[in-house]
Amino acid sequence: MADRKSKSTALIHHPYRPPAGFEAAQPAVHKASTVIFPNVAALRARDWKQKVGYTYGLHGTPTTFTLEERIATLEGGRQTLLVPSGLASIVLVDAALLSAGDEVLIPDNAYGPGREFARQELRRWGIAHRTYDPADPAGLAAMIGPATRLVWLEAAGSVTMEFPDLPALIGAARRPGTTVALDNTWGAGLAFDPFDLQPQGGTASGVDISVQALTKYPSGGGDLLMGSVTTREEALHLRLKMTHMRMGWGVGLGDVETLLRSLPSLELRYAAQDRAARRLAEWWSGRAEIVQILHPAWPGSPGHEHWQRLCAQAAGLFSVVFHERHAPQRVDAFVDALRIFRIGYSWAGPVSLVVPYVLAAMRARPAWKGTLVRFSVGFEAVEDLIADLEQALQALQE
Repeated sequence: MADRKSKSTALIHHPYRPPAGFEAAQPAVHKASTVIFPNVAALRARDWKQKVGYTYGLHGTPTTFTLEERIATLEGGRQTLLVPSGLASIVLVDAALLSAGDEVLIPDNAYGPGREFARQELRRWGIAHRTYDPADPAGLAAMIGPATRLVWLEAAGSVTMEFPDLPALIGAARRPGTTVALDNTWGAGLAFDPFDLQPQGGTASGVDISVQALTKYPSGGGDLLMGSVTTREEALHLRLKMTHMRMGWGVGLGDVETLLRSLPSLELRYAAQDRAARRLAEWWSGRAEIVQILHPAWPGSPGHEHWQRLCAQAAGLFSVVFHERHAPQRVDAFVDALRIFRIGYSWAGPVSLVVPYVLAAMRARPAWKGTLVRFSVGFEAVEDLIADLEQALQALQE
């Protein structure tokens, strides 16, 4: 009698395999938690650490491996790990490299949630942190002590957009036993090469680790969360990878698919938003309501000369500081009056965004007294964005 299986068994274990050789413009999407092995020997022999095989979905599929390799190329690195958010990339580096009794140094203008993680969680784990002035490389060098294991850099600074002298900071932080990590979300792997900084007239240098919030430019859609941690040194990568595995971090394969589809247009999107942001900064330069434009590519912005030596591009993100005669509540009214700029955190998506900040609550030593407003430029027509700003500015006087 023929071997007859139930329909459910036959469908689950169907023998058909599609022919090899299919290729399309976008990579195939492989979704899995369980990975099937042909035999016990294969199960016991496979090694997920070197990407030579597959053991479990959390440790990688062809789709996540493909995105990791492309982000490594974008960053100028050799290995990349994917994590659920940009903040998770900072947390992974801290967790992998720091132990009780160690110290981490963080720039005063670093991404706020990363600093808060150090203040709250790292402190509970017996790990010290101090903040430093990113405009003072000599001051950073003086702060590094025997307990310093990690130095964070950020370019440009969060919200206030100061662009530091990265090669000088790296030189100041280069001590035996100290790792230098950079939050490269603003640069996105395009404005400069974090592992091979080549300033005009300077000596080449580079960081040990570059992290990004892939949520921003690599995605470009404002509809997913993901982060990356990229390195060049194999031993450092494996140390990060083992912590990554123990923390059980994975990313959604649908989000990986979206990112792979978005990456080919990354350079075009970055350049378009760069051009639009500079045009808006130029418009603001003629307005009496503000006292400062904070945009690394704008002359007079803090660190502009460092950006000029290192970069040719800038993210589509800038801030303006309103004159202190405009009370914070009037600046809030201006933000509320905007119709095309929408109020919301994040940046690099298709919709232009705006958020007001109180400088005194953000910085230990704020350089300005007025209220700061950050603009993220999307893909709307610049003329429409300017018209939106003009009509909203009337709310300052009401």
